[in-house]
Amino acid sequence: MDKVIATAAEAVADIPDGASVAVGGFGLCGIPSALIDALFAQGATGLVTVSNNCGVDDAGLGILLSAKRIARTTGSYVGENKEFERQFLSGELEVELVPQGTLAERLRAGGAGIPAFYTPAGVGTQVADGGLPLRYGDGGAVALASPAKEVRAFEGRDYVLERAITTDYALVHARYGDRHGNLIYEKSAANFNPLCATAGRVTIAEVEELVEPGELDPRQVHTPGIFVQRVVHTPDVVKRIEKRTVRP
Repeated sequence: MDKVIATAAEAVADIPDGASVAVGGFGLCGIPSALIDALFAQGATGLVTVSNNCGVDDAGLGILLSAKRIARTTGSYVGENKEFERQFLSGELEVELVPQGTLAERLRAGGAGIPAFYTPAGVGTQVADGGLPLRYGDGGAVALASPAKEVRAFEGRDYVLERAITTDYALVHARYGDRHGNLIYEKSAANFNPLCATAGRVTIAEVEELVEPGELDPRQVHTPGIFVQRVVHTPDVVKRIEKRTVRP
């Protein structure tokens, strides 16, 4: 039951080229930066990532992106990363853009064993009708576009069918964790972490404070240890502020 791995490098050592990886975080808040750095050093390439965004140019998933180690990504916001824009528009990166709430529910559904669900988000747009660019080709032409999705009416309102997301691995960050893999997140740093944690077949959690089994109040646990396969203690992880705003 002791799921603690000595180092982040050991925890991600078996992630192969082409693996799909769900990554927690929102901007730079709550990202598993130690695990991302370890994955960068490990060298896996051709990765398929699922994350709300792709970090910034020099932090988070942005370091994997800049090294051209991500082949495809699914997310809802990419506005802080110029390299992301460049790779997408030049045809180097395949991108599936998803409404943020839909992305959250696709991950939650994947973790709950629900294969698909209907949502009103995106009905009447290219999200449902298809045609969103997934990959560009030479000269800016669309090389691959999103397919149309099933739309069905319930009680007079249209809903689009969205498929759940599961991934080979998930990387998450938690404030507290025990040796059994039970996790507690810190306020807004929870964001997509609980959803990613359940969607990964192998979930790896970096935790700021590692405690012994029984020390966490079960009523406060956000992710039960049954969803977590590996735990890494990262007490000195650096937390960057994406945009620092101060008064004049």
